Amino acid sequence: MKSVSISGSLRENVGKKDAKAQRAQGMVPCALYGGKEQKLFVVEEKQFQKLLYTPEVQSVDLDVNGTVVKAIVQETQFHPITDKLLHVDFLEVVDGKPITIDIPFKLAGTSPGVLKGGSLKKRVRKLKVRGLLENVPECITADISNMDLNDMMKIGDIHVDNITIVDNPSKVVVAVMPTRNVVADATEEGEEASAEA
Repeated sequence: MKSVSISGSLRENVGKKDAKAQRAQGMVPCALYGGKEQKLFVVEEKQFQKLLYTPEVQSVDLDVNGTVVKAIVQETQFHPITDKLLHVDFLEVVDGKPITIDIPFKLAGTSPGVLKGGSLKKRVRKLKVRGLLENVPECITADISNMDLNDMMKIGDIHVDNITIVDNPSKVVVAVMPTRNVVADATEEGEEASAEA
């Protein structure tokens, strides 16, 4: 998993008024949980470009007033109208302690059902997994080269070494559905076979 470095400084004052003033200066109020102590700090908004606006999952080497810890983003808050980043919660990664994190879900291969004119329906973009940070991959890739028309793949069908997918095992992640053209072709073929018989 790729890692980026972010540095911040501890907040001297805590409260809505102070947070608003910090945001006006281009800073984002943040919190760090999961370690020995909770830390409240601010980070320049532009530093989040390399972390939040890329498709890859990233861990963070977080430097707060000279103390560096490994962390992951736990939650983000954006303004509902302007989409401006308002707050970020980080979770400190503790050695030997599993984490829960969303990682990208990708497809590989060519589905025979799609080649027959079917439609590929990918239902999820990310999967929630739990495991040690060193075992978490950058993404989970599913092979669809055996998926024919009307085939579905569920979360329970996906297995990754050393991590657990915590989403509902019965949830469908990808399906190959027949289109109207495929259904029409199948009907015509059936009618022709009946006529010949």
